Amino acid sequence: MESKKITLIPGDGIGPEIVEAVQDVLEASGAPLDWETADAGISAVKRHKTPIPQDTLESIKRNKVALKGPTTTPVGGGHKSVNVTIRKSLGLFANVRPAISLPSVQTRFSDVDLIVVRENIEDTYGGIEHWQTPDVAQCLRIITRPGSLAVNRYALEMAKSMGRDKVTCVHKANIQKMTDGLFLETFRELAPEYPELECDDILIDNLCMQLVSHPERYDVLVLPNLFGDIVSDLCAGLVGGLGVAPSANIGDDRAVFEAVHGSAPDIAGQGVANPTALLLSAIQMLHYLGMHDHANDVDTALRMALLSGIRTRDLGGHATTLEFTRVVINALPRRDRYPKSHIAHQGKAPKMPRVSEEDAATEEPKDWTVVGADVFTHGDGIDKLPKKVGPLQLNMVSNRGTKMYPGPQPDIFMVDWYRCRYLAEREVSDEEIHDLLKKVAEGYPWVHVEKLHLCDGDPMFSLAQGE
Repeated sequence: MESKKITLIPGDGIGPEIVEAVQDVLEASGAPLDWETADAGISAVKRHKTPIPQDTLESIKRNKVALKGPTTTPVGGGHKSVNVTIRKSLGLFANVRPAISLPSVQTRFSDVDLIVVRENIEDTYGGIEHWQTPDVAQCLRIITRPGSLAVNRYALEMAKSMGRDKVTCVHKANIQKMTDGLFLETFRELAPEYPELECDDILIDNLCMQLVSHPERYDVLVLPNLFGDIVSDLCAGLVGGLGVAPSANIGDDRAVFEAVHGSAPDIAGQGVANPTALLLSAIQMLHYLGMHDHANDVDTALRMALLSGIRTRDLGGHATTLEFTRVVINALPRRDRYPKSHIAHQGKAPKMPRVSEEDAATEEPKDWTVVGADVFTHGDGIDKLPKKVGPLQLNMVSNRGTKMYPGPQPDIFMVDWYRCRYLAEREVSDEEIHDLLKKVAEGYPWVHVEKLHLCDGDPMFSLAQGE
């Protein structure tokens, strides 16, 4: 097989140690790989003044595949997450996280075998946040039809190609009726195209309860970004923690495989880090590259090493990184003694376009009209709000989502931020909304405005609690 060049990102903390260990195992397996080392993380900030240099992104674009060690993301400040930046910059729309029980890794469950497919770009991870008043911060949750079609299509195609039985869409569409409703709607649109799969859905809160009780009931889960982030770590906990949790980020024609655990600077350089998560990610990478025999050899060797009782201290053992790596290498099957192995259950996921032309061709609504605006104000009340400006009538005011006008004011704690809904009985123009904002500003400063639409007569905006 022709050698494949891979972008290699050592990362921060223990990253270089576990990356070196995984390189040694892959070389011993005979996998035909060449490496092109690239910078990212704190080390890159020190050298390049940025956590993700453009040269690193160009390397991944050129080589199409990368293997990445953990990088450090500062909490509450500093540079943005390298992982999120790479995913968004390269359009890696699907995060694939298998959670599969490993031998001799003691957990409450021994029969977990499921895959989390997480939408990887949208949702609150758009990073669109604003302080609107000194007491109110806002984060916009963006769910799109093309993005939802992409990850739902991918999950279904992956399940089909890997011989899985069931795909479950996870959501909170009973509360977030428009955003999660759209995610669920696209799943239901696609599901009939896969009659060989059982397709169902579940509320995110119910799923979390079920997973810690009966994880064997689930096969492939597909979720929006934030829910997927949380559930994928929960599932990792079912099989032993992030130290045994692989991860793949899949795009149209490129992919990045990484360990999702932290960079653990407190043990960096001590030679005790566990390379298992990154090694499992490398196995995913080999399957992605079509190197299934090498992938299965490494998977077999890893399982044999764990069965032998050799474990790093995070898994209850005493082995150093080097000792564990040597045991895995010594357990590699000899090709002249073993027949070709079958494709493992976490085999190659399909490479595919983000959205097919048919999926992307969303029919334009017949009647999409602006009939009002939600004006968000900063102030100590609503007494100075105009009740009517041109065709726009004050219809409702809410505070933190709860209706407080018209009718009796609820006995709740108020903040200095109000959503003031103005509606008209006909379509309104931008000029009329501008006039509204000028009039509102005479009483209170406004901090944000959202147009309100009807689509074929149906409101495309939510009601307040109690409305």
